[in-house]
Amino acid sequence: MVELRDPHIVKVGIADMNIVKSPSLIRTSGLGSCVGVIVYDEKKELAGLAHVMLPDSSLAKSGSINTAKFADTAIKELVNRLVIKGARASVLKAKMAGGAQMFQFFSGGDMMRIGPRNVEAVRKGLANLNIPIIAEDVGGNSGRTIEFNPKTCLLNIRTVNKGTRNI
Repeated sequence: MVELRDPHIVKVGIADMNIVKSPSLIRTSGLGSCVGVIVYDEKKELAGLAHVMLPDSSLAKSGSINTAKFADTAIKELVNRLVIKGARASVLKAKMAGGAQMFQFFSGGDMMRIGPRNVEAVRKGLANLNIPIIAEDVGGNSGRTIEFNPKTCLLNIRTVNKGTRNI
């Protein structure tokens, strides 16, 4: 949904996804352990962004699931939506950011490593579809806001207490 205040920035919420065409930009904020994955077709100036919360849809409760919430379902759905809008699956590329370890746990094992597990799941999902990751800014322990420009293919990352950079 495009806000009237700034018609050129499409905002994506948590466990959500959307697609933009240049000159519009696409943004998501609140990336802690979540991963923002951008899949794009450079020549068509078309990009999609998914704000992934969890690595695997098998973690879902029974019933219908939100495909944008899980890495394994979000990436497939995002690619499908891009292809429907005219992107060419064979030339898609990806960038990603997030996957921070927001809290320090001294017990709980792998279940508490949501950020790193999200990053691993996104990498695996992209690899399964032969989509190369061109750049990433993952890990650490700070939250991020990201904004992608499908015209320049630059991902702007604002990291809490660490400033801004483009990848």
